[in-house]
Amino acid sequence: MFDDFMVRAALAGIGVAFASAPLGCFVVWRRMAYFGDATAHAAILGVALSLAFSLSVFVGTVVVALLMALVVSVLSGKGYAMDTLLGVLAHSALAFGLVAVSFLSGIRIDLMAYLFGDILAVSRGDLSVIWGGASLVVALIGWRWSTLLTSTLNEDLAYASGINPKREQLVLTIALAITVAVAIKVVGVLLIAAMLIIPAAAARPLSRTPEGMAIAAGLIGMLSAIIGLRAAYVLDTPAGPSIVCVAAITFLATSVLKSLRHQR
Repeated sequence: MFDDFMVRAALAGIGVAFASAPLGCFVVWRRMAYFGDATAHAAILGVALSLAFSLSVFVGTVVVALLMALVVSVLSGKGYAMDTLLGVLAHSALAFGLVAVSFLSGIRIDLMAYLFGDILAVSRGDLSVIWGGASLVVALIGWRWSTLLTSTLNEDLAYASGINPKREQLVLTIALAITVAVAIKVVGVLLIAAMLIIPAAAARPLSRTPEGMAIAAGLIGMLSAIIGLRAAYVLDTPAGPSIVCVAAITFLATSVLKSLRHQR
């Protein structure tokens, strides 16, 4: 079964969609899209450091993503607008990562694979990392689901209920770092944020409850991965971008459906 590279690619895409769905909903609800993008951009620096010190790429990207989130938390409220701060850090981390990669002598690295993903080259070991990380993310979000919802809805209500919103923010940050690490092989650092945001945004008009939105986002992400892979195979297009294109088309379709409902 796992000897077929398309089967491995499909399983990898489904695994990333599995992790991205519930987390992506919170990214949309909390308007953290740019935060997710900044964390993803920092991943290329994690890749460079991992290769330089002979570490696992998964470990390097998780550590750098967490450091990025910590820096943002420390610097926020220090006189900089959040969008400005995230813009500076995101592009700086990406630039430093690309420069660091250029200094890696004697190490063969396919930079395009890390930027845009190389899902067709996923190995059995990669599948283990992707599904292990995805399961950890889903378990983490599921464990904190109600408290995350409360702190997302209203911070004052969270405090009144004995919930620390900053702790819940940390949970989301950890989940985001893990998701970035497992998704880098599938869609690359430049498209990870798209897989977090687009399926969740597409699921919003179809859902009446938070749980329903998370499930719908997961289904949209999984179908986007499968259909995108098939389209890439038939049309000879890049697999990662093709998956995101299918998700974007789904978002457009659900947006039109929502508009038609409002006109009735």
